[in-house]
Amino acid sequence: MHEEEPLDDRVATRLYLPDKLAVGGAIQIGPGATHRLRHVLRLGIGGVIAAFNPRDGEFVCQIAESGRDTMTLAVRTILRPPVVETGPWLVFAPVKRPRTDWLIEKATELGVAALVPVLTARTQADRLNRERLASHAIAAAEQCERLSVPELQPPIRLDKLLAGWSPSRRLVVCDESGGGKPLAEAVAGLPRDSAAAVLIGPEGGFTQTELDALADLPFVTRAGLGPRILRAETAALGALAVFQAIAGDWRPTLSK
Repeated sequence: MHEEEPLDDRVATRLYLPDKLAVGGAIQIGPGATHRLRHVLRLGIGGVIAAFNPRDGEFVCQIAESGRDTMTLAVRTILRPPVVETGPWLVFAPVKRPRTDWLIEKATELGVAALVPVLTARTQADRLNRERLASHAIAAAEQCERLSVPELQPPIRLDKLLAGWSPSRRLVVCDESGGGKPLAEAVAGLPRDSAAAVLIGPEGGFTQTELDALADLPFVTRAGLGPRILRAETAALGALAVFQAIAGDWRPTLSK
């Protein structure tokens, strides 16, 4: 049996594990994670990682058993308790595969709570490998030290999305036509700490019919992104950064 050693709470390798995590418990991981720990990170019995999920928090774990395609992790100590992470949603028209992959990764790092692919009149990439995109989101969450992984929703047509939208969640529409307020002003005008989403259109932008339909909705705020024409993924990340700085978790926290 491996002799337990004092554990350092500064753990570089993080794994998202939806299983129940609790001190004294044990978690068995499958072939994918086992391959990564054994062959990529060269970890064996006694190796230390961090495991996390939004329900339980983050824990230091130690590899207790190592089989052919599985490993068993012993949960040793807690690093962080669970916290509420209330980032904005990103509603986006999918673009070409490599750029969509990149967008999913960076939006996760910026703290989005949900990723909603939307199909508009000019959307060109309407087929998504959700399993692949979910793996990008998980990898980004592991890297950036957040406790949650954004929910990846199935693609939906814009009209159906709007028909079922909850009016309590403000929708900031990035309007390249110049029909809205500057983005910083639009975000600053949102009700404080209200649920919100950012909507980015496809390459080529929204049609005028779509813009007119959006403008008629009481939960929509139209916003401009400045004097330059941006790629869809650039616009998405720029808008998320502005939102997080003004209305999200980049704001200074007040000391108690």
